[in-house]
Amino acid sequence: MPRRTRSLVRHGQDKVDPKFGRNNVNALINKVMLSGKKHVAMHLVYGAMEKAAVRLKKDQIEVFDQVMENILPVIEVRAKRIGGANYQVPTEIPAHRRNALALRWLVDSARARKGQPMEEKLAIELVDAYNNTGTVVKKKEETHRMADANKAMAHFSKF
Repeated sequence: MPRRTRSLVRHGQDKVDPKFGRNNVNALINKVMLSGKKHVAMHLVYGAMEKAAVRLKKDQIEVFDQVMENILPVIEVRAKRIGGANYQVPTEIPAHRRNALALRWLVDSARARKGQPMEEKLAIELVDAYNNTGTVVKKKEETHRMADANKAMAHFSKF
């Protein structure tokens, strides 16, 4: 047990993107970024948001907010060892982990698509998530389904 006090964990509250001033958009840019090329990642994300907004005939930030609302998971299962057995215990997800999971799923599903530039793949994923379809929403629903299937183990979360 460390004797020092625990360090304060900041989850990117002070980092915002230059165009919209949102920390979620900045986090998405950082997830898309490869090899430290932030300018390239910014160009990809802003271009994808613009294409998605044009296809949906909505404002860019309105589309992004709705996408985040549609893909944020609320509950997940965690493995807990009790009496020699492992149980899948449903637990509520903290806000910073919700955002991290949602953005990770969004970027991973965009990268998994083949045959198009990244900007186009990300735009397609944004449109799909806005319409509550696509792989990101399926991943969220699968996570919630797992938690619902194991809700009998919820009493173990008190430990």
